[in-house]
Amino acid sequence: MRTITLVFPILLAGLLSCRPMKKEVDLIVANGVIYTMNDTCPVAEAFAVKDHRIAAVGNRREIINKYRSDHVIDLNGRFVYPGWIDAHCHFHGYSLTLGEAALAGSSSPEEIIALITEHHRKYPATWLTGRGWDQNDWEVKEFPDKAMLDAHFRDIPVMLRRIDGHAAWVNSKALEMAGITSSTRVEGGDVIIKNGEPSGILIDNAIDLVGSLVPSADSSDVVNALLRAEENCFSVGLTSLHDAGLGSDIIEIIDALQKEGRLKMRINAMLSPSEENIRKYVEKGPVQNDYLTIGTIKLYADGALGSRGALLTEPYTDDPGNRGLRLTPEEDLIRYCKKAFEKNFQVATHCIGDEGNRMMLKIYSDILGGRNDRRWRIEHAQIIHPEDIPLFGIFNIVPSVQPTHATSDMYWAEERLGRERMAGAYAYKELLGQNGWIPAGSDFPVEDINPLYGFYAAVARKDFEGYPEKGFLPENALSREEALKSMTIWAAMAAFEENLKGSIEPGKLADFVITEKDIMAVPEEEIFKVRVTETYSGGEQVYRKGE
Repeated sequence: MRTITLVFPILLAGLLSCRPMKKEVDLIVANGVIYTMNDTCPVAEAFAVKDHRIAAVGNRREIINKYRSDHVIDLNGRFVYPGWIDAHCHFHGYSLTLGEAALAGSSSPEEIIALITEHHRKYPATWLTGRGWDQNDWEVKEFPDKAMLDAHFRDIPVMLRRIDGHAAWVNSKALEMAGITSSTRVEGGDVIIKNGEPSGILIDNAIDLVGSLVPSADSSDVVNALLRAEENCFSVGLTSLHDAGLGSDIIEIIDALQKEGRLKMRINAMLSPSEENIRKYVEKGPVQNDYLTIGTIKLYADGALGSRGALLTEPYTDDPGNRGLRLTPEEDLIRYCKKAFEKNFQVATHCIGDEGNRMMLKIYSDILGGRNDRRWRIEHAQIIHPEDIPLFGIFNIVPSVQPTHATSDMYWAEERLGRERMAGAYAYKELLGQNGWIPAGSDFPVEDINPLYGFYAAVARKDFEGYPEKGFLPENALSREEALKSMTIWAAMAAFEENLKGSIEPGKLADFVITEKDIMAVPEEEIFKVRVTETYSGGEQVYRKGE
């Protein structure tokens, strides 16, 4: 007996010492449906987070048995997705609009006058600015003119940008300050003339004549605007953004805020093609950290379809003398592309019209020379001649699309283009087939910041009222899985960030979104109504519904 009593505690201790100790982690998320975007484990029940990264993913029992944490999120059957990524937006531009008159959804010029009058009463300033009007939403679908603005604002300059940013409505005071007359000519832009004088509508590069006079926000205002914009983006589940065209001054502010821990939004900062940006960034080669990627030059081939600035191979059906605008001289486009190729930078070019797309596809093809992994991007890829679509696959050119553009434009696009050209318009499914992947964004503030609006548009090809019944050009709708990949892993790939983010798998940043309803299973008409309940960046909660 004595021997047994001595041996038993030793055996028990030995057995206990063989039991694996649970690993300490910062956070455990369990008991839900987790869409990982990892094809080898597409759906999981739980994951663990350590040092801002995913430590492990698996079923609930595996994670709970292997890890422990003082912080556990019990999902109670809720749904988790990788942090949503907007592959093309204007984050800084959006932040500035938060201080301007909001004109989106306005139904007439008279309503706009009321909106800007009230805005100026609340926020008096030396300039009256706003954004969001769209003449296609009005009963009379024509550009307004300066007369109505002059009647209410004679002594203060007014500049109101169209929803797409490619046209502006200004008053006589603004025209006078900019020195714009009936003889003013602008390469890549247009001053619309009416009754022998400027009408008050400026197209594309002509906007800069007035826009350059608007006082710039000081650095503290820029910081506050960015932080406010970030809050809004987190509330809809966005954790990363591709900001399509920034100067070094804004990039430096963003970088400083991120390093201070004040700005947690992860940003792929595309460079505006200035000589300063070339010298400061491009010549040194791409850079990337957990929060900031700098590796892309953003170019403009043409304007927008809504303002008839998109460059077409044949004239507009509803404006026979007009083929649109080439915003950047072709020799400059070639020069920037060659510099990017030399320094291993991406190029991302705004292309709307079929001629704009054709021009850039040829430039890209000539420089890339064949199959490659440069991931040069065509932003929007909106109207493409069917003969040109295979070039995306042949030269591995990435179509970067914005699904809500299709459902915003569907009411009038055929009037601009005619039925025949619609065959290559908003062709997301066909474009997806070229390389097997396609990133998606919103182009906000042109469209709403909510990525689920784009998800719904990609899948349903309908507006919020369910029109059209069978969807707009439904053959080019994406599946729900494809649409989710386009705003997660494929959006990450578009910035060479797929090893950092875009899926919930070990080693990647712990960016994720929680919803109460499942966007992969709810009825189609409910997709855009689903709300985010929590958003996490690096395992840290950055948004909670109701807070």
